[in-house]
Amino acid sequence: MLTGLGSIIGSGWLFGAAHAAQIAGPAAIVAWIVGMVIILSIALSYAELGAMFPESGGMVRYARYSHGSLLGFIAGWANWIAIVSVIPIEAEASVQYMSSWPYAWAQQLFSNGELTPPGLMLSALLVIVYFMLNYWGVRLFAKANSAITIFKVIVPALTVGALIYSGFHPGNLGGDTPGGFAPFGWASVMTAVATSGIVFSFNGFQSPINLAGEARNPGKSVPFGVVGSILLAAVIYVALQVAFIGALSPADLAHGWQGLNFSSPFAQLAMALGLNWLMLLLYFDAFVSPSGTGATYMATTSRMIYGMQRNGTMPEIFGRIHPLYQIPRPAMWFNLAISFVFLFFFRGWGTLAAVISVATVISYLTGPISVASLRRCASDLPRPLRLAGLSVIAPFAFVCASLVLYWARWPLTGEIIFLVVAALPVYFWYQARAGWPEFGRELKGALWMVLYLPTMALLSYIGSHDFGGIGLLSYGPDMAVVAVVSLAFYYWGVNSGWRTRYLDAEHDARAVADMQAAESAPRGKLAGQQA
Repeated sequence: MLTGLGSIIGSGWLFGAAHAAQIAGPAAIVAWIVGMVIILSIALSYAELGAMFPESGGMVRYARYSHGSLLGFIAGWANWIAIVSVIPIEAEASVQYMSSWPYAWAQQLFSNGELTPPGLMLSALLVIVYFMLNYWGVRLFAKANSAITIFKVIVPALTVGALIYSGFHPGNLGGDTPGGFAPFGWASVMTAVATSGIVFSFNGFQSPINLAGEARNPGKSVPFGVVGSILLAAVIYVALQVAFIGALSPADLAHGWQGLNFSSPFAQLAMALGLNWLMLLLYFDAFVSPSGTGATYMATTSRMIYGMQRNGTMPEIFGRIHPLYQIPRPAMWFNLAISFVFLFFFRGWGTLAAVISVATVISYLTGPISVASLRRCASDLPRPLRLAGLSVIAPFAFVCASLVLYWARWPLTGEIIFLVVAALPVYFWYQARAGWPEFGRELKGALWMVLYLPTMALLSYIGSHDFGGIGLLSYGPDMAVVAVVSLAFYYWGVNSGWRTRYLDAEHDARAVADMQAAESAPRGKLAGQQA
């Protein structure tokens, strides 16, 4: 749970409340609750999968087990893009907060909405720190993360209490502000869920799943870690949003909610209220919270690359495990290099947060379908966690993910969908090397996703003006159309799954490993008694 909470509470709490309020006004409070419900429904599907397949980098392998290698590649690629880019974003968040320090050299780190060359260099150093925390195994990382996470929970709680006690304006919740509680309509609340950093802020629930291979009892610890971390984070985020809105002064709202402009939101509010101790604590936490998340994601993304190599879609070197520390070091080096690339091209927190959110939603789409499909075609597999009400939760989660993708607004939805599809030549190259094994079956298993993505792009384009479309679909009916279409794709996807050879191979390998462990246990016990 601490690993999940440590991943969730990163830079999102430092910036998310300000971005959500700018988009939706006081109704941003509702946006966090909606986001929590959506992410929780998706996470429950993955919790059953994580307990079934307790392996490192599992998030990029489940779709392969249920629908074959093509769908597995699409899901894994989207998931890796969404996760690996979080590493540089966390470093950028720390430096961006640092740029509001009252020193000339600090203020030169961030200018005109992006990091300057000195800011980029400092961010790169932070990324290297995240790398080093994981270089000698998960134990060092886990010890550091547990201590960091406790601190990361305490600071937001102190922030909420201090802001509410020192300068809370109840009228900011809609009574004394133009437009009331939802000044930009409820469509803005949905857009805030998708693009303000709310989906991004909850994204860390994946960490307990990706580290399930290193859990002692994944059947219990995976669902506990996933659900517990989401619920705790939701309480913290909603409280922070209420405190942020209430702490704003009339001068801050002189130009309306869209006129809010903070480079380090909570620290600047603390400064305005004369809470110097809180301001200093926030500046310190601006390094600790993002760094804890960055270090966690450096660990989980290396397991993702390792998992993709095991899928046969990455070079063999990335599947090498260090014999002593049991971590995929070549995969870590690769992710370090990619983090530097993202750092160079996306030089501000806000620039990349929306991109990550949309890529994350695309990567979530296969979880509810995979878990339902495996219930149908592999019912004999042991399930340490069998989710009650899956027949309702899974389609609900898929429809919610589709709606979030639509709420992200055109053209962002189309751009990210293109980024995911553009990676397909890599898959085809590896398939050609392998001689196109069972390609017809692989294509049939993934055809629903291959058609779903352009269909969603089309719906986003012709959708209502409220979500960036050309207006062929009006507001209200547009979301109903998205829900109905996505539900049709859900049932198509569930029925497209089959008991793949990858699933049988994994099941046989695990059975052999369990047998060997059972045979060696008595000998080990006897040897201990003799000693």
